[in-house]
Amino acid sequence: MASWVARSFACVCMAILWVGSGAAAFETKARAAFVLDQSTGTVLLNKQGDEPVPPASMSKLMTLFMTFEAIRDGRLQWNEKLRVSQHAMNYGGSTMFLDTTDRVTVEDLVRGVIVLSGNDASAVLAEAMAFDGSEAGFAQMMNDRAAVLGMENSSFANSNGWPNPRQRMSMRDLVTLADGIIRDFPTYYPMFAEREFEFDGRAPSNTQNRNPLLSLGIGADGLKTGHTKEAGFGLVGSAKKGDRRVIFAITGLDSAAARAEESERIVAWAFRQFAQKSFGVEGTEIAKAQVWMGEQRTVGMTIDGEPKILVPVAAADKMKTSIEYQGPIEAPITKGDKLGELVIETPGIPDTRVPLVATEDVGRGGILPRLRTAAQVILTKLNGGLAGAS
Repeated sequence: MASWVARSFACVCMAILWVGSGAAAFETKARAAFVLDQSTGTVLLNKQGDEPVPPASMSKLMTLFMTFEAIRDGRLQWNEKLRVSQHAMNYGGSTMFLDTTDRVTVEDLVRGVIVLSGNDASAVLAEAMAFDGSEAGFAQMMNDRAAVLGMENSSFANSNGWPNPRQRMSMRDLVTLADGIIRDFPTYYPMFAEREFEFDGRAPSNTQNRNPLLSLGIGADGLKTGHTKEAGFGLVGSAKKGDRRVIFAITGLDSAAARAEESERIVAWAFRQFAQKSFGVEGTEIAKAQVWMGEQRTVGMTIDGEPKILVPVAAADKMKTSIEYQGPIEAPITKGDKLGELVIETPGIPDTRVPLVATEDVGRGGILPRLRTAAQVILTKLNGGLAGAS
């Protein structure tokens, strides 16, 4: 009978703090866009963010991520010199002008990919890591790794974004990838802020980082531009101010100037129109949950940790919260057990859900509490309803 009640009685405690209208949505000229506040995990903008589109050179981030993994795991060394194949040399577009007589260090190749967007450099790294020594083999490894990383709308045919109908990524997946690089490789990430790289003096026309945000003094420190005729102009960018970091991906702009303007607008909007707020104090009881078959009838719930949420400045006084848990909760209960969630609803952004945990232990009750609980269930059934929301 206990399990029947636990399944059937959904208790939702509602506490309305503020009520108001929604915040105005941000309008972008990009064909697709995805903006994430990394500090709180809040999605600020999603315009066709899950649509697989041609990523152009932004897909080089996947090659870089896997290169960083190989360096971390000892499969590649920074000072290791790699040979240049005819296949890599044959790439056009943006290159380091490598040829088959070169032996290039991994470090120079990585900078060549980040700063110069070298298609040839990306292929050299790919062939070095591939299980069969080919770029096609590495593309299969990229697909396998993307699946593990949860990049559900990405597929790869090459290492550098060269136009191919099987080379597709979503803006959400690109942001996921950028987030992984920033979090997992903080030692390597500063390379993305480098504005210039001269390799052997052989490409004087290709020494500057194409990221238009790096020189603006707005906290931008990465990551990668992209452009093909099919894809248009795109950028995976990130900027940091104080404790906040914003990561975004856009694509489908019609010029480099439009890409620069739209990227700057997104960064300014994300930092100016949203503020990070602390919510609740760990250990402070904010609600009680009903207990089934316990030595006491209720147990306190408190916030797990000291969560921070993102609030639109225009909607700072227009929030509401609710507490959700599935109950009554069967004893025994241990302090710290997750019992429910605090749901924070803010106009203009997705709901934030914060875990709620038990403030104390509750042991299983003796015969009298069990008889009392059984009687309550019988009375509830006789009255023709279940216990309601409080």
